[in-house]
Amino acid sequence: MRIPPLPLTPLTPLLPLLRSTVLELAVLFGHLMLYPAGMRPERPEPLTLDGPRPESEATPEFLTPAADRPPVVLLHGFVDNRSVFVLLRRSLARHGWRHLTSLNYSPLTCDLRTAAELLARHIEDICARTGHTRVDVVGHSLGGLIARYYTQRLGGDTRVRTLVTLGTPHEGTRVAPPMSAHPLVRQMRPGSSVIAELALPAPGCRTRFVSFWSDLDQIMVPVETACLHHPDLVAENVQVSGIGHLALPVHPAVAATIRQVLQASDAAAASTTGVSVA
Repeated sequence: MRIPPLPLTPLTPLLPLLRSTVLELAVLFGHLMLYPAGMRPERPEPLTLDGPRPESEATPEFLTPAADRPPVVLLHGFVDNRSVFVLLRRSLARHGWRHLTSLNYSPLTCDLRTAAELLARHIEDICARTGHTRVDVVGHSLGGLIARYYTQRLGGDTRVRTLVTLGTPHEGTRVAPPMSAHPLVRQMRPGSSVIAELALPAPGCRTRFVSFWSDLDQIMVPVETACLHHPDLVAENVQVSGIGHLALPVHPAVAATIRQVLQASDAAAASTTGVSVA
């Protein structure tokens, strides 16, 4: 399935950048207000093996996807937390996703691989609690790179059906060289050991990758580094015009396209099993 880019018709070259900057500042202010609440780890979802839902709990038909829709795991970026996904999570829940979970990894983490191993344990726990064998993952910025490392290098493709990345430096970003004092930032640089590992062959990888990149993302330098190109991966790149890095997880048009991506995976799974999806 090809996802068309989100449209923008700029009046002048400067106007989209100005609008994007204003939106980024507004998103930053709102996020700072939510950030303290997001520092608390999310409570584990109680054990609920999926099955037919009681009639009293039925979701309206226009919101009801297949009952076996995989859980969605949300993974934040550098020095962030789960609060960045408040609006996206609400959007998914409103459109019928039942199992939504966010993972916080420590800001003191010094190796992306450690965070990827934490994600692996988290996903195994989710599968045990829900009875699902696969999940979908949405990762913002560094979170997308962590999820990709887990999927591509730690055998996570057996668990991750679709990985959606939002402004993730798949080929490394050159932004703010002074920040390279932090080990995680160094691992996000072009030519780092992590970027080199992710460029290695990955034959037979079963995960579908969808990478959102924005032409006004000031954190991705160059902006095309958020595109995923790998000969062994099933990958699509979705261009988003007119918004910046912080707005990617909160913009309603991006959320709508993420829903389309996950629904396309539902339809593809149904076509191979004969299951009907709403």
